[in-house]
Amino acid sequence: MRLRAFGVVLLAGLLASCQNSEVARLNNPNTPYLAGNGDNTLPPGSNGYDPISYWDGDGIQGNPLVVIYLNEQRAYFYKGDQLVGVSQISAGREGYDTPPGNYRIMQKDVGHVSSLYGDYVDAAGNIIKKDVSVQKDPKPPGAIFKGAPMPYFMRITGGVGMHEGYLPGYPASHGCIRMPGKMAQIFFANVNVGTPVTVYR
Repeated sequence: MRLRAFGVVLLAGLLASCQNSEVARLNNPNTPYLAGNGDNTLPPGSNGYDPISYWDGDGIQGNPLVVIYLNEQRAYFYKGDQLVGVSQISAGREGYDTPPGNYRIMQKDVGHVSSLYGDYVDAAGNIIKKDVSVQKDPKPPGAIFKGAPMPYFMRITGGVGMHEGYLPGYPASHGCIRMPGKMAQIFFANVNVGTPVTVYR
């Protein structure tokens, strides 16, 4: 009986410590998945804890194929018929929905900078208006457009591509498919111009 009571107390203590740890994480303003404002609270190139993304494709042969499920916010990488990698994504937010369909990689650009989305800044580089679309947001007087960096860009339509970017844990982009830096680099290295990409809702 004492052993059972001790087990119950021990289990309750462990659960409480897990709960306290989770509460502390959720209340931490530097938790990247809760920031939600587009500011990366971690050093550049770091996207925080990622229990979903992985790569097992080194040394595997087969034609590459990328399949994206918007409802899951995940991208799947195949070589032939074999699934070799999965990446978390952040696709287009409401009003900037990522278009479902069948595409092919049209362009690869390691250091791509957007000509459509970014920030309006002053002459000193200070942000005047953040997260703008040059097609929708009027430029304030004296402002300069600074395009958003989109490293490891893999274009699938005229205005949409996969690239490294901030992942807040929900669809947040202007239509592009953002990926953690490590996964964007891996996908970039393993696709070619012409690689098929299928996007499902």
